[in-house]
Amino acid sequence: MPLLMKPLLPLLLLVALLSACAPTRQGSALTDEWIPSPNHGPRRPTMVVLHYTTNNDTETALRTLTHPEREVSAHYLVGRDGRIVQLVDEARRAWHAGASYWQGNQDVNSASIGIELDNNGHEPFPDRQIDALLALLDDLRARYAIAPGQVVGHSDVALGRKVDPGPLFPWRRLAAEGFGQWCDPPYPTPPPGFDLTTGLALLGYDTTDPEAARRAFHLRYLPQHDPLVAAAIETELAHCVALTPGRPDRP
Repeated sequence: MPLLMKPLLPLLLLVALLSACAPTRQGSALTDEWIPSPNHGPRRPTMVVLHYTTNNDTETALRTLTHPEREVSAHYLVGRDGRIVQLVDEARRAWHAGASYWQGNQDVNSASIGIELDNNGHEPFPDRQIDALLALLDDLRARYAIAPGQVVGHSDVALGRKVDPGPLFPWRRLAAEGFGQWCDPPYPTPPPGFDLTTGLALLGYDTTDPEAARRAFHLRYLPQHDPLVAAAIETELAHCVALTPGRPDRP
């Protein structure tokens, strides 16, 4: 062995030992950057909740999502430019949904991957941002077998509190790729006795407050419709969505 190597042996052994003991990060290989947020706890993912940041740029959102005193975080932040930043290990419980309910689960944070989209709530979502989101969702689906009906918005699980990802979010495009559910007209006739509350409960909404669930359903599936038109088709639509696996024809 060369003499110069002998003094380096202890250092090389130490580096190898530390590498072997270092914790692994559970997350997507698509991530552009890993900026750990301290706001998390242990959990197991079975669903995805989508949000918008309400900010005008990614850096502002990052400061909020990584600030210890704000106590808010998400597993991923997708920028307007398609950049994907991971903030919390997927094996940990991020703090993004708050008081929430979906399909009987009253602690959505414990079961979900939270994805924030860099958007102020009043602007369209750029194609490259949605392309990146779709790639991330596809990666998550491959690793966790997440069903279409388990990809939801913050507004779906936090009735009366939240409206994100908002009326401009392209739910139909996501459903065309198998993320979320959608149904285009003509809608099949519901069976006798089927009403809107029944449909909303089947989808996963908390129907303790039927009107709050109805508003959330309209926000997601009928955002651009006149209220009278929406009211006329809401029950048929809810029935149709409850029956579909979430893959309409591409727009």
